[in-house]
Amino acid sequence: MFYMILTIVLVIMSISLFVCFIRTVIGPTMPDRIIALDAFGINLIGFIGILMILQETVAYSEVILVISILAFIGTIALSKFIERGVVFDRD
Repeated sequence: MFYMILTIVLVIMSISLFVCFIRTVIGPTMPDRIIALDAFGINLIGFIGILMILQETVAYSEVILVISILAFIGTIALSKFIERGVVFDRD
């Protein structure tokens, strides 16, 4: 029963990842694309977490950590680029 629920959740998260990818590609504005990329990263972290539960391993925990750090830094950098036009400020 638990295996079936996790499989259904993986299918739903796969659809969510696909929708986020489509929004990233055809998003009408740049902020929409940034939010879709952030949502894609969060969904990917959850997807890998559920795979870890299904496989009964902690082998992917480092992968989750790296993806979460990259998603956070990427969102901050892109948001700063949209706001100011540059990523690095030269004072």
